[in-house]
Amino acid sequence: MPHIPVDFTFLTNLVVVYGVNVLGAIVLAVAGFWVAGLVERGLHRALSASKRMDPTVASFLASLVHYAILAVVLVAILQLIGIQATSLIAVLGAASLAIGLALQGTLSNMAAGVMLLLFRPFKLGDQIEVANKSGAVRDLNLFFTELASGDNVQVLIPNAQVWGAAMTNLSRYPTRRVETTFSAPADRDADQAAQEIEAYLAANPHALVAPAPVVTPTGFADGAWEMNVKVWANAPEVAALKADLVRYARDRAMAQPLSAS
Repeated sequence: MPHIPVDFTFLTNLVVVYGVNVLGAIVLAVAGFWVAGLVERGLHRALSASKRMDPTVASFLASLVHYAILAVVLVAILQLIGIQATSLIAVLGAASLAIGLALQGTLSNMAAGVMLLLFRPFKLGDQIEVANKSGAVRDLNLFFTELASGDNVQVLIPNAQVWGAAMTNLSRYPTRRVETTFSAPADRDADQAAQEIEAYLAANPHALVAPAPVVTPTGFADGAWEMNVKVWANAPEVAALKADLVRYARDRAMAQPLSAS
């Protein structure tokens, strides 16, 4: 067999060059992991210091920045050891696009969850009406909003539907106005009936004195006076006040309230 000369100088240079590159890649990886962890912890502390920032969102954003830094470090390592990352980035981009299209609904729920956690249009315990559902808010995460209905049934609503729909928060303000209509018998004086209702509301523990209740005779129909009643109450006591008004109408031989809001 013919003797093939070995260029040890070339091999030595090759080992030295690649050894230095590999060593640099290891150092870069260690430094990248350290920096990513440092930035994640610092960002998490900074976000958690804000009263408007939810802990779930703070952790999510901090983790997102952490992995973004690691992705940049990975590309730098590939370039350092001689692997062209352009094609890899193109493949990863195409794969990310495909995954994004496949998980479009999930990603939209997650994005809506982040917005809900950031802006907080409601808090735990609030009574809300949204997406044709109503109940007390029990939980809010990145994907679902959990409500407890009036009969204590769990209702899970995707966050995309919550964020993209008109919402009524019945607990947002400390006070609410109750408006209803009584139908008083025709044999009673309308002004006297209005004064009796005002006196009852002034003594009712669930009705607020200020703003003062307003009782207005609005008309006469079907042999009875129609009395419009507007009274304010603390938000948690609205249901009790409505029940009191129903009992008052029954005890005073008035018709049941025609409407209530």
